[in-house]
Amino acid sequence: MPPPTERAALRYVALGDSYTIGTSVAPDERWPDQLVASLRGAAPRLDLVANLGVNGYTSADLLRDEFPALAGLEPGFVSVLIGVNDVVQGVTAATYEEHVAAILDALLERLPAARILTVATPDYTVTPAGSDYGDPDSQRAGIVATNATMERLATGRGIAFVDTFDVSLRAVHDRTLVAADGLHPSGAQYALWVDRIRPVVEGLLRR
Repeated sequence: MPPPTERAALRYVALGDSYTIGTSVAPDERWPDQLVASLRGAAPRLDLVANLGVNGYTSADLLRDEFPALAGLEPGFVSVLIGVNDVVQGVTAATYEEHVAAILDALLERLPAARILTVATPDYTVTPAGSDYGDPDSQRAGIVATNATMERLATGRGIAFVDTFDVSLRAVHDRTLVAADGLHPSGAQYALWVDRIRPVVEGLLRR
C-alpha cells in the first residue's frame, strides 16, 4: 500500500493507429512513452501498461480489436488518437462519427471523463511521402473534418481534446520532424506534441 502522501500510479492504455504505436520511431520516442516520462514527478503517475495502436487501423478496427483488450488491462487512464486511416480509406464522415461516439461512450462506462484524453490527427500531406496517399488538398480537408468531429464529440462529453494539427504543419519547413520513412512524425515532432499534451494531462490528474 502506498504511503498516505503518495497516490498509486494510474494504469495507462493508449488506443489508436500508427501515430500512437509510433511507426518508424524507437519505442521511447512514441508520444505516449514520452508523455509518461515527462510526468514522472506528477501525482498520480501514469504507468503505460499497453500501447494498443496498430499501423493502418481505422476507427472500426479500434472498436473491433483494441477495445476488447481493455477489460483485462483495467486501465485508469486512456488516450485515443484515431482517424487518418478512415480518411485514407474513404470512410464516410457519418460512419466515422458513429464509431467515435461508440468509442467515447464505451470508455465513459469504464472511466470518468477526466481519465480520458483525445488527441488530434496530424497532417501527413505535408510530408515527403504524403502525396502517395491521395490528393493532398482533399486528404487535408478530410483530416481537418475528422479532427473537428473528434473534438466536438469529446468536448461534448467533457473529455479533453488536444489539438496538435498545427504542430504537424511545421514539417513543411523542418524535415527533422518527419521520421525516416518520409511519412510519420519523428520523435522530435512527438516531443512537441507532448509539450502541448502534458499540461492538459497534469490538469486531468489533479481532478
